[in-house]
Amino acid sequence: MSADQPTLPILIHEEHHHHEGETVEESKRSHTVDAAIDFIGGINGAIASVYVGQSLDTVKVKMQTFPHLYRNALDCFLQTYRQDGVARGLYAGTVPALVANIAENSVLFLFYGLCQKAVMVLRGRAEVSQLSPVENAFSGSGAAFFCAFTLTPTELVKCRLQAMREMASQGKLEGGLERLKLGPWGITKEVLQVEGIRGLFKGLTATMAREMPGYFFFFGGYEFTRHMLTPEGKTKDEIGPKALYKGLGPTLVRTFPATGSLFLAYETTKKFLTNLADGR
Repeated sequence: MSADQPTLPILIHEEHHHHEGETVEESKRSHTVDAAIDFIGGINGAIASVYVGQSLDTVKVKMQTFPHLYRNALDCFLQTYRQDGVARGLYAGTVPALVANIAENSVLFLFYGLCQKAVMVLRGRAEVSQLSPVENAFSGSGAAFFCAFTLTPTELVKCRLQAMREMASQGKLEGGLERLKLGPWGITKEVLQVEGIRGLFKGLTATMAREMPGYFFFFGGYEFTRHMLTPEGKTKDEIGPKALYKGLGPTLVRTFPATGSLFLAYETTKKFLTNLADGR
C-alpha cells in the first residue's frame, strides 16, 4: 500500500465537513434574522418593480377605467405624456405605488419566509431548500393573505390618482382639474373624513380572492422555473440571472421587467444579507 493512498478519505472528509459547515451556519441564524433578510429583500425588489413598471401601470388603469377615450395603449401613453408629462402623467401615483409595493412585497416576502418554515415543519423537511415548488406555492398563497391588508388601501389611493384627470375632464370630479393638485396624502385624508377607516379597505375580500390564488401560481411558477434552470450538482442560489430571461418575447413588456427586477433585487439582497449574517 503506497504512502499517499490514505489522502483520498481525508479529502472526502474535508469536502463533507465544508458542506456540513454551511448547514450549521444556516441553522445558527435565528428566525428573526431570516425574517429581516426577507423583509429588506422585499423592499428593494418593490422599489425596482415600481420604477420599471409604473408608467405602463398608469396606462393600464386609464384604459380600464375609460376605454372609450383611447384607441390603444400607445395612444393612451402618448396622450398622457403630452397632457401631463412624466411626473404628473405617466408616473402619477408613484408615491402610493411605492408605498403599496414596499408594503406589499416586504410583508409578502416576510410572511413567505415564515410560511415556508411552517410548511417545512408540517411536511417534516429538514431545510426550507428541500421544499417542492408546490409546497413553496402554498407558502406564497398563505403570505398573500397577510399582504392583502397592506395592499388594499394603498392601491385604492393609487388608482384614484391615476384616473383623476379623466374623471375631472368628464365633470365627474368635484373641483375639476384643480383636484389634480391633490396628492396621495390629500386623497387618503379625504377618504378617512368621508368614509372612515373602512373606506380605505374597500375591496379587501376581492383583493384576497385575487392575491391568494395569484401568488400560489406566482411563487409556484417562480420556484418551478428555478428548479428547472438549476444545473446538475448546483443549488438554486447558484443560477445566473440571465437564465431568467431566456425565451421571453416582447409581449411581456410590463409584466416581465417589473417581476424580473423584483425577484432579482430580492434575491441579490437576500444573498448579500445572508452572507453578512453568517460572517462570510
